[in-house]
Amino acid sequence: MISKREIIDAATIKGLNPHIIEKDYVLGWLLWGICNHEILGRTWLFKGGTCLKKCFFETYRFSEDLDFTLVDPSHIDDGFLKTVFGEICERVYEQVGIELPLHSHKFDVYQNPRGGKSCQARIGYQGPVSPRGRSMPRVKLDLTADELVVLSPIQSQVYHPYSDAPSGGIAIWSYAYEEAFGEKIRALAERGRPRDLYDVISLFRNPEARPPAAVLDDLLRQKCEFKNLDFPVFAQFEINRPFLESRWAQMLSHQLPALPPFVTFWDELPIFFEWLHDGTLPRIPVAYIGDEGEEAIRERVLRLPISTVTQSYIEIIRFAASNLLCVDLDYEGNTDRVEPYSLRRTSKGNVILRAYNVNKNGHSSYLISSIKGARVTGQVFKPRFAIELTPTGPAVV
Repeated sequence: MISKREIIDAATIKGLNPHIIEKDYVLGWLLWGICNHEILGRTWLFKGGTCLKKCFFETYRFSEDLDFTLVDPSHIDDGFLKTVFGEICERVYEQVGIELPLHSHKFDVYQNPRGGKSCQARIGYQGPVSPRGRSMPRVKLDLTADELVVLSPIQSQVYHPYSDAPSGGIAIWSYAYEEAFGEKIRALAERGRPRDLYDVISLFRNPEARPPAAVLDDLLRQKCEFKNLDFPVFAQFEINRPFLESRWAQMLSHQLPALPPFVTFWDELPIFFEWLHDGTLPRIPVAYIGDEGEEAIRERVLRLPISTVTQSYIEIIRFAASNLLCVDLDYEGNTDRVEPYSLRRTSKGNVILRAYNVNKNGHSSYLISSIKGARVTGQVFKPRFAIELTPTGPAVV
């Protein structure tokens, strides 16, 4: 098991509570146990917000639950689940030392609105940070067996950025990216939670990962028909705006380094539905023009020869860019408010940030190693150039 110090350092870099990082660490090893189980490995399909975070976009918000669609409905059985999770948790303990005691396992099997069986499970854990005692933190699992899966599942590599990651990685069967995106739109229409709005607009904002509107439209229509839902249109959400706005901070702030303003996501919702219904594409800005020989750094996991503190500044900048928020940079004795656009490696091997300086109303470049501080602001910007601080598309094996 990794050290408490590694968890705290990761939390510092991400700007989050260490307990959120610890849960993310435990989620990774539970996924390892599930995907390597001889019965569950090919019959449990990973989906939901944690799937988007762990399999497709590591810069995505942190999520805390594991959602699966089960190919075999007989697996939703209290006795079966107790047995297999006893085996999984014992194997995880032997591998890395994370305690997942049997007395903390709870499986609530219930009849869902479609008349089938679903299960909500909770697995307690003792990790590097969580205090010892009876009141241990828990991972929640939502298991269903009667969901419509439109696209063929894929094998996805799980993002597990910790020093004890298994040498062969963690590869789990999951929903295809388009299906995971469609499920999020369906969830927004069905339950209308703040995180669903955040997820849909965050995915929509990444043009390089955006599926064709016609593909998403067809997929969503099938899912809505299966659940007896009307195909969503923007007008239906307006009555739900007060709820979404009032719960925005409560339901999202602990999963993000900084909370973007609700209105910036709400205002993009009609633009999203216009694109979904008729394929009208938003304007895609051109790439930031730099010097000859520059190359944009778009790696999913940045492995640069920089200090932990500097790495934390880059993570702050990447988060701000993906949420269209300005950053205050401490640099050469000044504090500049900037719109961050691109991390570049110059022909001389230097790593620089290309940005637009709001204070000076002009372009600026910043040597990464000389940045002394970075803070996300609440000031929203409309991109003048393409955002190159996020990955080029969803990761797949």
